[in-house]
Amino acid sequence: MSRLPNVAILGATGAVGQEFIRLIEERQFPFASLKLLASARSAGKKISVCGHEYTVEEARPESFEHIDIALFAGGSISKTLAPEAVKRGAVVIDNSSTFRMDPEVPLVVPEINPEDIKKHHGIIANPNCSTIIMLMALKPIHDISPIRRIVVSTYQAVSGAGKEGIDELYGETAAAAQGETYEPRILPSASLAKHYPIAYNLIPQIDVFLDTDYTKEEMKMVNETHKIFHDDSIGITPTAVRVPVVRSHAESIYIETEAPVSVEAAKKAINAFPGAAVKDDPQEQEYPMPLDTSNKNDVLVGRIRKDLVSPNGLNLWVCGDQIRKGAALNALQIAEYMIANDLI
Repeated sequence: MSRLPNVAILGATGAVGQEFIRLIEERQFPFASLKLLASARSAGKKISVCGHEYTVEEARPESFEHIDIALFAGGSISKTLAPEAVKRGAVVIDNSSTFRMDPEVPLVVPEINPEDIKKHHGIIANPNCSTIIMLMALKPIHDISPIRRIVVSTYQAVSGAGKEGIDELYGETAAAAQGETYEPRILPSASLAKHYPIAYNLIPQIDVFLDTDYTKEEMKMVNETHKIFHDDSIGITPTAVRVPVVRSHAESIYIETEAPVSVEAAKKAINAFPGAAVKDDPQEQEYPMPLDTSNKNDVLVGRIRKDLVSPNGLNLWVCGDQIRKGAALNALQIAEYMIANDLI
């Protein structure tokens, strides 16, 4: 593209939309014009970006006229408006789950499978946040020796459920300190009949259960890993848990590789991989925690150790900011790659 792109952000007033704006400023993302879009109730709000004040507009199909890159923060609106944006010539980078498993839509983590971006037909999907965080840690090892088995348990922050999830954690914690009762209404999912407190608690359910007794969140990690790695033969067993942490997901991961991989080789590969870093010194009590990665771009990996039984097994502990690398940063990196490689 010989000129700077015209950019739109759909969902500009939400958590991911606001993160898009912060990252555009931090990374000095190039654009000729910027349009901020949201629902009718948010239209008219004023938001400053790079020193210029923008008025949020109600998102409509015609909002995408003359737009080159449309950054979608996520939600059910993607199903309706993404095709409309494409129809008008925009490339949509979508954070919702709507298009992730569509065989015609690339599912991309730029550090892992950037070549898939070139296969797009107007829409590029951002993977689930837990999938991104896991694969940023595993891809460097997968490149040494292909991974054949993954057992992962996630410890997912309440911000993954949106602002309402954060409010529920704060409200319950404050109520408990006063000896009061706070009626949960959001977690594990607002659409469900039952809700459980998250303060001083863990909830082993994110999204709804499927016929297999795995949740939709868990199966996203399975299906998306297969698609991104282009390998359906990898055995994956996930358990997704909501924890009373505001921001940044953590994951305990066990893997088996085709050939043994030493701890030293794994650490060296992870440290050399863009967007990932090792924080691992047991003797000094150094390991990743959600507070280390909140509002940070890198995924941190620690507690890297050989399995006690399998010679081909490794255990890892991973933390990453699910709003940054798990959502807005990943999408913006896709846009940056497209601009740098003249793919718009």
